[in-house]
Amino acid sequence: MPAHVHSSVTFFPLMLMWFGMMAAMMAPTAWPWVRAYHRFGGRERAAGVGDTLRFLAGYLVVWLGYAVAAALGQTVLRVAGLMQPSRDFVIPHIGAAVFLLAGLYQFAPLKRACLTHCRSPFGYFLTQWRGGRIGALRMGVHHGVFCVACCWAVMATAFAVGVMNVWWMVVLGGLTLYEQVAPHGHTLRRVLGMVFVMAGFVRFGLLAGGL
Repeated sequence: MPAHVHSSVTFFPLMLMWFGMMAAMMAPTAWPWVRAYHRFGGRERAAGVGDTLRFLAGYLVVWLGYAVAAALGQTVLRVAGLMQPSRDFVIPHIGAAVFLLAGLYQFAPLKRACLTHCRSPFGYFLTQWRGGRIGALRMGVHHGVFCVACCWAVMATAFAVGVMNVWWMVVLGGLTLYEQVAPHGHTLRRVLGMVFVMAGFVRFGLLAGGL
C-alpha cells in the first residue's frame, strides 16, 4: 500500500487513540474545574447539568484538537522514517530533542501563566463568567486552551518513551494533576523542567558516545 494511502487509513485510529488517552489522563485535572463550574453557576443562577456538560464539551473540543495535532505529527514522523520500526516511539535523536524541548518549556513564561490559571478555577469564574448556553461552551473552550498550553509539552514526551506506554501515561497524568492542585505545583513545574532537560542531554551524550 502506498505510504500516503496507508497514512490516511491509520490517521483516524491514531486520532481516536490520542483523544482517548488525553481524556483519561486529564479527567482528574478536569474534574475540579467541572465541579467548580457547577457550584459557581448554581450560586449565580439556576445552572443545570446541561450547562455544565456544555462547559465540559468545550474543554474536550480543545483536547480533540490536540489529539488531531498529535496524530498528524505521528503520521508525519512515520512517513518520514523518524519513528522506530515498532512505530511506538521516535528515533533516539528526536526523542532527546523532545525531552529537551519539554524541559525548557517548563520554564517558559507561557507555561507559568497557564499553570497559574489552571490552579485557580474560582478566580477565573469570578472574573471571566459568561452566562447562557453559548457562554458555558465558550468558557469550556477558553479554559481548554489554557489547559492544552499548560500540558502539551509534557504529554509530547510520550513520543520519546512510547506512545502506547500505559505506565508513562499514568505517571504523566499524576504529575499534571499534582502540578495543578498541590500547594507546591510550581515547584514541581521547575523540577520536571530540570529532569526533562537532563534526560535530553543524557540521551544526546549517550548517542554521541556511541558514535
